[in-house]
Amino acid sequence: MSEHPHIPKLESFHRIVVKIGSALLVDQNRGRLKHAWLASLVEDIAELMGGKREVIVVSSGAVALGRTTLKLPKGSLKLEEHQAAAAVGQIFLARFWSESLAHHDITSGQVLLTLQDTEERRRYLNARATVSRLVELGCVPVINENDTVATNEIRYGDNDRLAARVATMIGADLLVLFSDIDGLYTAPPHLDPTARHIPVVEKITPDIEAMAGDAASELSRGGMRTKIDAAKIAVSGGTHMVIADGRIKNPLKAIRSGARCSWFLTSSNPVTARKAWLAGALEPRGTLDIDAGALKALHSGKSLLPVGVKGVTGGFTRGDAVDIRHNGIVVAHGLVAYNSDEARAIAGRASGDIEGILGYPGRSEMVHRDDLAVVSG
Repeated sequence: MSEHPHIPKLESFHRIVVKIGSALLVDQNRGRLKHAWLASLVEDIAELMGGKREVIVVSSGAVALGRTTLKLPKGSLKLEEHQAAAAVGQIFLARFWSESLAHHDITSGQVLLTLQDTEERRRYLNARATVSRLVELGCVPVINENDTVATNEIRYGDNDRLAARVATMIGADLLVLFSDIDGLYTAPPHLDPTARHIPVVEKITPDIEAMAGDAASELSRGGMRTKIDAAKIAVSGGTHMVIADGRIKNPLKAIRSGARCSWFLTSSNPVTARKAWLAGALEPRGTLDIDAGALKALHSGKSLLPVGVKGVTGGFTRGDAVDIRHNGIVVAHGLVAYNSDEARAIAGRASGDIEGILGYPGRSEMVHRDDLAVVSG
C-alpha cells in the first residue's frame, strides 16, 4: 500500500469485466429484478463501448429470480432445488440483460460456465474462443456459473472467483467487482467504527487477507474473503481489479468520477502474464518441429499454421502444452489446437485442406498466437 498511490482511470482500460452480485440485481424482499438500477448500469456500459472499449458481464441473480418464480422457501436449498431455480432464473436473467442492452443497440450473448470449463485446458480453450469471438463481434457476453448442471463438488460457489478466472482467461486488463461496500477496510466497518478504507493495494499480503470480512447478504454468497481470493487470481494473471459500491445508480460512471473504491494493482499485464505462464508453468506433452518460414512467422507475432509444421512427436490432446522446435532447438511453447493424431495428419498442409483431411472444419491454426510464448531462436 502507498500513502499517495496512483489511482488508475477507468478510461485507461480497454477490455473490462464487470461482476454483479445477486443482492445488487435482485430486490431481496420481493425477489424481483431492480430494473431501474440495471438500466443505469447498461447506460454506463453503452458509454464505455461507445468509447471503443470491450465489456464482459459476469452476472449473478438466476437462482434468486428462479426461486421466487418457483415459490421456493427462503434459506438454504437442496441441490436439486438450487439447480431447478437456476434453470428457471437463467431464462429471466438472459432476457432482462438482452432487452436492457438492446435499448442501446447492443447485442448480448449468454455464456454458462462451470469450474471445469476454466480449469481443464481443452474446455478452457473452447470457452475463451467463444467469449473472445463474441467480444470481437461487438456483443456483450453475459456470463454466469452453470448452476443447472454444476454440483457442489465441481462449482465455484461464488461469481467473484469465476469473474477473476474469466478476466484472466480472456486477457481483460480490468475486473470490476461491484459490492454492497465501497472497497476494502482494515476491518468490517459495520462492526468496527475505527476501520480505515484502503484505496489502493499494491501487493496482497497476509495482513491484507486478514482484513476480509464475511458476506452481509443472504442472496450474496461472495463476501470480502472471496473478493480477496478473486484479486489474487486477477493480479497474478496481469489484470487490475477494483472493488466498488454497486448500490448506487450508474456505478461505472461513479468510478470514472472518482467515487471511493479499492484498487488492486498488478505489475504485469494480461499478455506478459500469460506468456510467462505458457513459457514456464506447463509440462509439455509433445513436440512440433517447424520450418524456417514458421519460425519467422512466430517472431513476427503470428500463429503457427499446420503448413509450417514438419514433424509431430508425442501423444497429446487438444489444449495440451507442446514444445515448438526449429532445427532441434526449442523456440516456443504453446497450447496445441489438435490432438497428436490430427496434428500428424494435417502437418505440412494448408489450413484450407483441414476439413477434407479430418472430415470437419477445424481451427486454421495449429497453435494460436494467443497460446504461444516464443522463448528463443
